[in-house]
Amino acid sequence: MLGAITGDIAGSRFEFSNYKAKNFDLYAPGAFFTDDTVMTIAVAKAVLSCRGDYGGLGRAAVKYMREFGARYPDAGYGGRFLGWLLADKPQPPYGSYGNGAAMRISPVGWAARSLPECSEMARLVTGVTHDHPDSFAAAECVAACIFLARGGADKAELRRYVETHYRTLDFTIDGLRPTYGFSSSCRDSVPPALEAFFESDCFEDAVRTAVSLGGDSDTIAAIAGSIAEPYYGIPEPLRVYARSRLPGDLLCVLDEFEETFGK
Repeated sequence: MLGAITGDIAGSRFEFSNYKAKNFDLYAPGAFFTDDTVMTIAVAKAVLSCRGDYGGLGRAAVKYMREFGARYPDAGYGGRFLGWLLADKPQPPYGSYGNGAAMRISPVGWAARSLPECSEMARLVTGVTHDHPDSFAAAECVAACIFLARGGADKAELRRYVETHYRTLDFTIDGLRPTYGFSSSCRDSVPPALEAFFESDCFEDAVRTAVSLGGDSDTIAAIAGSIAEPYYGIPEPLRVYARSRLPGDLLCVLDEFEETFGK
């Protein structure tokens, strides 16, 4: 889960001012967490609250997304999602196909005990807001990659899963980068995030490659980082740096989650 948070922080400075190269300062003092981190923590708290019985995971996700969203209302949410977060009472899902479905899903990949359970948990978490086929497919794919990487799958196995169950990745980051622009849809941002991971040679390279693409840089890096974490591990200096960007209440959930499900 910290992999997603690290990617979010690394990309935060460049979301609206893209830097299309990999030689940026990964430890910049001005980097910050965004809505990607807040909602990842909310999903982690929802997973923890279920204590292994995930039938009520959707209800728990609504509760904790709204709770943490109210604590951090200025974290950079999209307009429709912010309206959902801050409504007087919980609202129904609104058909979003945004990449928020994939950026917040990493706790599911760590907690699931089987691939079918991973898929079902991803659908429960996603469907509370993003009840669009693109969102379900993207969230399930990212969660499954995390689950499979935890189990030791290599990149060939992971790519085979992605291209069988989600989408063919028939491009390279270098080829895409010159013309790639901002999009918050799953369709436009999740496949490049996956490719950034596949082209990487270490955790740091996955994050740098994702950020260098441009576009919705914090979310693309969060998704790439979420898969790179179980595959490579996170270097200790980056763990320390990312944790230093988080307030105490978010750290408490992160610590409890890692103690429960590993890191």
